[in-house]
Amino acid sequence: MYTDARSVSPSFRESLAVRQRRLGTAIFLAMNVMLAAPRLARAQQRVDPTKTERARGMLRDARDAVKKYYYDPKFHGIDLDARYQQYDDRIAAAPTFNEGLRLVAGFLEGLKDSHTYVIPPDRPYRFDYGFRMQLFGDDAFITRIRPGTDAESKVHPGDQVLAYVSNPVNRSDFTDVQYLFNSLMPRTETQLDLRDPDGNVRRVLIETKIRQEKIERNISPGSLDYYKLLRGSQDQDHALRQQQRVMGDVVIWKMPTFVFPDSEVDHYFDAVRAHKTLILDLRGNPGGLALTLDGMLANVFDHDVKIADRIGRKDPKPEVAKAVHHPFTGRLIVLVDSGSESAAELFARVIQLEHRGVVIGDRTAGNVMEAEIYPGIQGIDTQLWYAFSVTAADLIMKDGKSLERVGVTPDEILLPTPKDLATGRDPVLAHAAELAGVSLDPDAAGKMFPFEWLPF
Repeated sequence: MYTDARSVSPSFRESLAVRQRRLGTAIFLAMNVMLAAPRLARAQQRVDPTKTERARGMLRDARDAVKKYYYDPKFHGIDLDARYQQYDDRIAAAPTFNEGLRLVAGFLEGLKDSHTYVIPPDRPYRFDYGFRMQLFGDDAFITRIRPGTDAESKVHPGDQVLAYVSNPVNRSDFTDVQYLFNSLMPRTETQLDLRDPDGNVRRVLIETKIRQEKIERNISPGSLDYYKLLRGSQDQDHALRQQQRVMGDVVIWKMPTFVFPDSEVDHYFDAVRAHKTLILDLRGNPGGLALTLDGMLANVFDHDVKIADRIGRKDPKPEVAKAVHHPFTGRLIVLVDSGSESAAELFARVIQLEHRGVVIGDRTAGNVMEAEIYPGIQGIDTQLWYAFSVTAADLIMKDGKSLERVGVTPDEILLPTPKDLATGRDPVLAHAAELAGVSLDPDAAGKMFPFEWLPF
């Protein structure tokens, strides 16, 4: 997500660490841990009238937010009111609240916009499928397995995912499938069709790890629920922390998100300026704040640099990163993959267009717009909290093109093989280190920034 920090209420700012619509990274599932679904219960009862009205209220809020804030006042030719009426009728007849929630998401999906979507309310369940998967090229592969889950004995890193709950898995539909099953309609079990690195095909059924949570929570400061949420936030902050490693004259910077103040950007660059080469690892980075992007670019150019023209309801406005007094002027190598989104993509593309460095890895996600977050709430004594991300502007780069649905094609495409994934090797980082003039074998590169599971 690429978001103007000034538009985001503090209660929702932390959610910008990951895209809640898309599973671009391994962090997503752990962040969205409070969602229930029709398949999280053995028997499903029809939704009560109160919950139906709440789903309809969410739909009204979605329509109103789009009408008021969406960057294209013509909504790409969609008759928004007619579409609203159609979906309101469908929600009124929906058998469950979760089906109503899916219909709210479907209403927004009609805009075909990566940054306009619903951030669902928390639910009284915590769940984890036990595995993570990611696109490499046009194919999806298992990348991580959580110990102690049913997935541990059934799937392995390096397995190619041929089908996910009978849905084909490829670059064109990967994110939509993930949004459906990881956010809107989680499941008690997941069927996967897999191909292992040796070419053997199998089908597995994986049970979801589920834990019941409180249906109602008191999140006032000082309450037990408040401190529980605070601990969860601290765990997330730790998992998404910035990490730097020094190898001779080379700094390797693992940057998980663009969500931290620009003053901290200057602090991190204090450790970079004394070295000849920066390898900036933006793989799996889902984006973040406009101010962070501005600060990152300002610190790698000795002059002001235009990021993009903002095309919205108002007159076009250029987004410019203002140069700092002592920028890093050494060699720059940027790593990206299919999980690099939004601000991460903008950074990589500006580096290419300005001939500032080299970009290596996989084609990025192509989810590049500027959005604002609008929270919603229903109820008085018992409150339902949710939010909408609404695109405020398209971003047109120096070459006159948008990255939306296109992404950034690296200067050098380099992907791990299934056997690399199976053994934990990282040939992409190893190659970047070689270009920088230091020796780092793929096995050591794969261990440099260990993956950390959030507590369940």
